[in-house]
Amino acid sequence: MLAQERHELILRSLRRHGRLRVADLVAELGVSAITVRRDLAELDSAGLLRRVHGGAIGTAAADQSGAGSRLTIGIVVPSATSYYSDVIRGAEAMADRYGARLVLGVSSYDVATERERLDKVLGIGVAGLLLSTALGDGAADRMDTRLDDIDVPVVLMERAFGFPQMRREYDHVRTDHAYGAMLALRHFVALGHRRIAINLQSTVTAYWLRLGIEAAAKTLGIEVFLSPVDLPARGDDPGAVAQLDAFLAECESFGSRAVLVHSDEHGAGLVERAMDLGLRVPEDLAVIAYNDVTASLAVVPLTAVCPPRRALGETACDLLLRKIQSSNTPIQHLSLLPTLNIRSSCGAEQNLSAFHS
Repeated sequence: MLAQERHELILRSLRRHGRLRVADLVAELGVSAITVRRDLAELDSAGLLRRVHGGAIGTAAADQSGAGSRLTIGIVVPSATSYYSDVIRGAEAMADRYGARLVLGVSSYDVATERERLDKVLGIGVAGLLLSTALGDGAADRMDTRLDDIDVPVVLMERAFGFPQMRREYDHVRTDHAYGAMLALRHFVALGHRRIAINLQSTVTAYWLRLGIEAAAKTLGIEVFLSPVDLPARGDDPGAVAQLDAFLAECESFGSRAVLVHSDEHGAGLVERAMDLGLRVPEDLAVIAYNDVTASLAVVPLTAVCPPRRALGETACDLLLRKIQSSNTPIQHLSLLPTLNIRSSCGAEQNLSAFHS
């Protein structure tokens, strides 16, 4: 097949699909990947398409970075509310600084929905992608090839996938949640607690929290109890009272007057139930929550570990845009440290100066 014939077929396919992958063109044209890349380079030079990582997109989508138009990048996250609302706002703010715009897809923590959102976002010809997958690091072995198949620059957020689960390494920006767990337990120890009960909900964050708790217990020389009780997020959930009572009974049996709870909603519900039972917070039960999205709004404002959600979105978006501008940017694995916001629920306010000295 002559080069001119290949070029015509490539452009016809591009008009039909909106974007092309080198692997698909190799199969369609029956030529080598080197030949396809050379053809794409020639068509790019002629202004008939724009080469991107792994393939090509049409010039109408690709030339958004030119005068009078805006570069478009995609962002696909599990949720647009609560934790990820700040991440999205941070990414949007950084995109604005570059004169770019975001296109949002939400997976609702569903793998099938995520594939659909990725197809839609990538299908409009975005120049790059910010992605927090529906699956967390603890389920990396369940990831298929969908990441490796994406043909534009990708920066993962709050995920650290790479070899051997993936064929290649990915840029990622994540919160060091293991450090966050250490931060909470270290604070309890500073307040004199040596036995700490912990309740973690079944979230992707819990994978890293467990690693941090295990390391902290060894480092600090304390006893920890990880409860199997599934605490309710809302007080009107069926069996809510029984679940809360079961965890409080575990705390009493373990001899713990300090609890770390993930997340804010569960911590707030626990405090309310403890007070209903006549326990004083923090005198009888000291509480630290993890996430700090709504912790300050609890009946007793919750001391909470606060991941740098907005900074995470800003950092990830900045990294992605720099990679789009320069393909020579090295792969980066960035970890951001959370902070501890001290409020009434742990009984530490009178000891702040000693803790921070």
